[in-house]
Amino acid sequence: MISFGQDPLKACRNIADLRELAQKRVPAPMFHYIDGAAEDEWTLRHSTAAFDGWNLVPRTLVDVSQLDTTTTVLGQQLALPILCAPTGMSRLFHYQGELAVARAAKEAGVLYSLSTMGSTSIEDVAAVSDGPKMYQIYVLKDRELCREFIARCKASGYTSLCLTVDVPVPGNRERDLRTGMTIPPQITLRSAFDVARHPRWLWRYLTNPRLVLANVVHKIAQGSRDVSTLAAYIHNQFDRTVTWDDAAWMAREWGGPFMVKGILSAGDARRAVDAGATAVAVSNHGGRQLDGTPAPIDVLPEIVEAVGDRADVILDGGIRRGVHVLKALALGAKACMIGRAYLYGLGAGGQAGVARALEILRTELERDMALLGTRSLAEITPERIRRR
Repeated sequence: MISFGQDPLKACRNIADLRELAQKRVPAPMFHYIDGAAEDEWTLRHSTAAFDGWNLVPRTLVDVSQLDTTTTVLGQQLALPILCAPTGMSRLFHYQGELAVARAAKEAGVLYSLSTMGSTSIEDVAAVSDGPKMYQIYVLKDRELCREFIARCKASGYTSLCLTVDVPVPGNRERDLRTGMTIPPQITLRSAFDVARHPRWLWRYLTNPRLVLANVVHKIAQGSRDVSTLAAYIHNQFDRTVTWDDAAWMAREWGGPFMVKGILSAGDARRAVDAGATAVAVSNHGGRQLDGTPAPIDVLPEIVEAVGDRADVILDGGIRRGVHVLKALALGAKACMIGRAYLYGLGAGGQAGVARALEILRTELERDMALLGTRSLAEITPERIRRR
């Protein structure tokens, strides 16, 4: 629990505090769109709770006066072993949206990922950040649209491509049905009172350009370019026939650092690398797809063993503390992706809130490295962790 003074963001001491502040500042349907997951949300809860199943083993009497948190992921040197995961429609949560996250990521020296479902274009994100950038893509029915995305990313200086493979169909997100979440948000009798309690959000929503899926808006006839039409278009583009041959085709089309996101088994990790992936993201989509899947941290060791040194392994899911990053690195991950952690910051305070989320995780990681007796990420090895 936090007490709000002159600077509520500085009063936030951890990601949970940022979540609390975001809940105060974002209308309920939009907040729960960040916060919720599929069906009973067991996977969402377990993805974070599973970190408690691992104990760290400190080394003592180590000179930790100098700490090095830099790493190289997907060919890019990062100041922290953190990637900002692709998240859709970020302007739902704060009018600055993806631009706020991209700017904060650049300043923190971490990689930013733009979603196909983003509310800001490939080109507009590139205009505000020359830092490491990745574009998240699906193998869509319209392969020419995939080629268009790839060409635009190359022209805009994106450094890597992320293929998400765990969305043959959208997940069953019942919390959104209960809160009446729609895209675009509709002010109804049910939601009017709650929205009225968030005048800052409402003012920005009404006085800023309307929400669009910025990278596919040109695919819909003029006059019908509202978000609901665009969302229906892109959901219809999800292709249930996609196979590893399609992933290999996309890797060839891109021809650069290429990550496959949505891996939860050693077999799929090997197939991803065989298809051309230079990185795999161990991910259950934040619990937003199939409820009942394992926590990424629990399957991370077998995937690291399966991949070996052929690709970077990224853990995506459940990160709320710097110590979670530390445990993932000890189990062989090269870095971690965060989604909700920075979205809570975005909802709490736009770019400054995202920066605060990254600052919290950096401070926690550095402190925990010192307490563990590790001076660099290279020293965070499997000897430093064990199952409870």
